[in-house]
Amino acid sequence: MPDATRNVLFLCTANSARSILAEAILAREGAGRFRAFSAGSQPRGTVHPYALDLLASLGHDTGFARSKSWEAFAGPDAPQMDFVFTVCDAAAAETCPVWPGRPITAHWGVPDPAAADGSEAKKRLAFADAYRMLANRISIFVSLPVATLDRMALERRLKEIGRRSEQAV
Repeated sequence: MPDATRNVLFLCTANSARSILAEAILAREGAGRFRAFSAGSQPRGTVHPYALDLLASLGHDTGFARSKSWEAFAGPDAPQMDFVFTVCDAAAAETCPVWPGRPITAHWGVPDPAAADGSEAKKRLAFADAYRMLANRISIFVSLPVATLDRMALERRLKEIGRRSEQAV
Protein backbone atom coordinates (compact mmCIF):
# COMPACT_ATOMS: atom_id res chain seq x y z
CA MET A 1 0.00 0.00 0.00
CA PRO A 2 1.63 3.27 -1.05
CA ASP A 3 1.69 6.25 1.32
CA ALA A 4 -1.69 7.96 1.31
CA THR A 5 -4.44 8.91 3.71
CA ARG A 6 -6.41 5.74 4.38
CA ASN A 7 -10.09 5.50 5.24
CA VAL A 8 -11.03 3.38 8.25
CA LEU A 9 -14.57 2.36 9.19
CA PHE A 10 -15.41 1.09 12.68
CA LEU A 11 -18.59 -0.98 12.86
CA CYS A 12 -20.81 -1.84 15.76
CA THR A 13 -24.46 -2.73 16.03
CA ALA A 14 -25.89 0.49 17.48
CA ASN A 15 -23.12 2.95 16.54
CA SER A 16 -23.66 4.72 19.84
CA ALA A 17 -20.60 3.90 21.95
CA ARG A 18 -17.64 1.68 20.93
CA SER A 19 -17.49 2.60 17.25
CA ILE A 20 -17.94 6.28 18.12
CA LEU A 21 -15.08 6.07 20.65
CA ALA A 22 -12.86 4.35 18.06
CA GLU A 23 -13.67 6.97 15.45
CA ALA A 24 -12.66 9.77 17.83
CA ILE A 25 -9.47 8.03 18.91
CA LEU A 26 -8.29 7.34 15.36
CA ALA A 27 -9.23 10.85 14.23
CA ARG A 28 -6.74 12.18 16.78
CA GLU A 29 -4.06 9.45 16.73
CA GLY A 30 -4.04 8.94 12.98
CA ALA A 31 -4.50 12.54 11.85
CA GLY A 32 -2.98 13.02 8.41
CA ARG A 33 -2.52 9.29 7.84
CA PHE A 34 -6.03 7.95 8.47
CA ARG A 35 -9.57 9.26 8.14
CA ALA A 36 -11.91 7.69 10.68
CA PHE A 37 -15.58 6.82 10.24
CA SER A 38 -18.08 4.78 12.23
CA ALA A 39 -21.44 3.18 11.55
CA GLY A 40 -23.83 0.53 12.81
CA SER A 41 -25.85 -2.34 11.41
CA GLN A 42 -28.84 -1.22 13.49
CA PRO A 43 -27.98 2.34 14.49
CA ARG A 44 -29.64 3.61 17.64
CA GLY A 45 -29.98 7.08 16.13
CA THR A 46 -28.29 8.79 19.08
CA VAL A 47 -24.84 8.63 20.60
CA HIS A 48 -24.73 7.44 24.20
CA PRO A 49 -24.32 10.47 26.50
CA TYR A 50 -21.57 8.73 28.52
CA ALA A 51 -19.55 8.30 25.31
CA LEU A 52 -19.91 11.99 24.55
CA ASP A 53 -19.04 12.97 28.13
CA LEU A 54 -15.92 10.79 28.14
CA LEU A 55 -14.70 12.06 24.78
CA ALA A 56 -15.24 15.69 25.80
CA SER A 57 -13.43 15.13 29.12
CA LEU A 58 -10.45 13.74 27.17
CA GLY A 59 -10.32 16.73 24.85
CA HIS A 60 -11.90 15.13 21.79
CA ASP A 61 -14.10 17.21 19.54
CA THR A 62 -17.52 15.52 19.57
CA GLY A 63 -19.03 17.49 16.69
CA PHE A 64 -18.56 14.49 14.38
CA ALA A 65 -20.54 12.10 16.59
CA ARG A 66 -23.79 10.82 15.17
CA SER A 67 -25.28 7.35 14.99
CA LYS A 68 -25.61 6.21 11.36
CA SER A 69 -26.16 3.09 9.29
CA TRP A 70 -23.36 1.18 7.64
CA GLU A 71 -25.41 1.44 4.44
CA ALA A 72 -24.18 5.06 4.24
CA PHE A 73 -20.72 3.64 3.49
CA ALA A 74 -21.74 0.92 1.04
CA GLY A 75 -23.10 3.11 -1.77
CA PRO A 76 -21.33 4.39 -4.87
CA ASP A 77 -20.94 7.93 -3.46
CA ALA A 78 -19.40 6.78 -0.17
CA PRO A 79 -15.69 7.14 0.52
CA GLN A 80 -13.83 3.96 -0.37
CA MET A 81 -12.66 2.19 2.78
CA ASP A 82 -9.17 0.78 3.14
CA PHE A 83 -9.91 -0.88 6.50
CA VAL A 84 -13.12 -2.03 8.18
CA PHE A 85 -12.97 -3.08 11.84
CA THR A 86 -15.85 -4.58 13.79
CA VAL A 87 -15.67 -3.66 17.47
CA CYS A 88 -18.60 -5.71 18.75
CA ASP A 89 -19.30 -9.39 18.45
CA ALA A 90 -22.82 -8.90 17.08
CA ALA A 91 -21.65 -6.80 14.12
CA ALA A 92 -18.84 -9.26 13.40
CA ALA A 93 -21.38 -12.08 13.07
CA GLU A 94 -23.72 -10.15 10.78
CA THR A 95 -23.59 -10.19 7.02
CA CYS A 96 -21.91 -6.93 6.08
CA PRO A 97 -22.50 -4.99 2.91
CA VAL A 98 -20.04 -5.54 0.11
CA TRP A 99 -17.46 -2.82 0.53
CA PRO A 100 -16.14 -1.32 -2.70
CA GLY A 101 -12.40 -1.71 -3.13
CA ARG A 102 -11.99 -4.82 -0.98
CA PRO A 103 -10.90 -3.19 2.30
CA ILE A 104 -8.88 -5.17 4.79
CA THR A 105 -11.13 -6.31 7.62
CA ALA A 106 -10.53 -7.44 11.18
CA HIS A 107 -12.54 -8.02 14.33
CA TRP A 108 -11.51 -6.07 17.43
CA GLY A 109 -14.27 -7.02 19.87
CA VAL A 110 -14.71 -4.85 22.95
CA PRO A 111 -17.34 -5.35 25.69
CA ASP A 112 -20.34 -3.05 25.24
CA PRO A 113 -20.11 -0.27 27.82
CA ALA A 114 -23.73 0.70 27.12
CA ALA A 115 -24.78 -2.70 28.50
CA ALA A 116 -22.99 -2.19 31.83
CA ASP A 117 -25.08 -2.61 34.98
CA GLY A 118 -24.69 -1.01 38.36
CA SER A 119 -24.09 2.48 39.61
CA GLU A 120 -23.41 5.46 37.40
CA ALA A 121 -19.74 5.23 38.40
CA LYS A 122 -19.56 1.58 37.27
CA LYS A 123 -21.24 2.45 33.96
CA ARG A 124 -18.84 5.32 33.35
CA LEU A 125 -15.93 3.03 34.22
CA ALA A 126 -17.15 0.60 31.53
CA PHE A 127 -16.91 3.43 28.98
CA ALA A 128 -13.41 4.33 30.20
CA ASP A 129 -12.36 0.67 29.90
CA ALA A 130 -13.73 0.44 26.35
CA TYR A 131 -11.89 3.63 25.45
CA ARG A 132 -8.63 2.27 26.90
CA MET A 133 -8.93 -1.02 25.00
CA LEU A 134 -9.67 0.74 21.74
CA ALA A 135 -6.93 3.33 22.28
CA ASN A 136 -4.37 0.56 22.87
CA ARG A 137 -5.36 -1.28 19.69
CA ILE A 138 -5.50 1.88 17.62
CA SER A 139 -2.07 2.93 18.92
CA ILE A 140 -0.63 -0.36 17.67
CA PHE A 141 -2.50 0.02 14.36
CA VAL A 142 -1.21 3.53 13.63
CA SER A 143 2.35 2.44 14.42
CA LEU A 144 2.29 -0.34 11.80
CA PRO A 145 4.40 0.27 8.70
CA VAL A 146 1.27 0.10 6.53
CA ALA A 147 3.01 1.38 3.41
CA THR A 148 5.62 -1.41 3.47
CA LEU A 149 3.47 -4.42 4.42
CA ASP A 150 1.81 -6.55 1.77
CA ARG A 151 -1.91 -7.24 2.11
CA MET A 152 -1.54 -10.69 3.68
CA ALA A 153 0.98 -9.51 6.28
CA LEU A 154 -1.19 -6.52 7.12
CA GLU A 155 -4.31 -8.70 7.48
CA ARG A 156 -2.43 -11.03 9.80
CA ARG A 157 -1.15 -8.16 11.95
CA LEU A 158 -4.62 -6.58 12.22
CA LYS A 159 -6.23 -9.84 13.24
CA GLU A 160 -3.49 -10.31 15.87
CA ILE A 161 -4.30 -6.89 17.31
CA GLY A 162 -7.92 -7.98 17.71
CA ARG A 163 -6.96 -11.26 19.38
CA ARG A 164 -4.66 -9.70 21.96
CA SER A 165 -5.88 -9.94 25.49
CA GLU A 166 -5.94 -6.64 27.30
CA GLN A 167 -3.23 -7.82 29.65
CA ALA A 168 -0.88 -8.14 26.64
CA VAL A 169 -1.80 -4.84 25.01
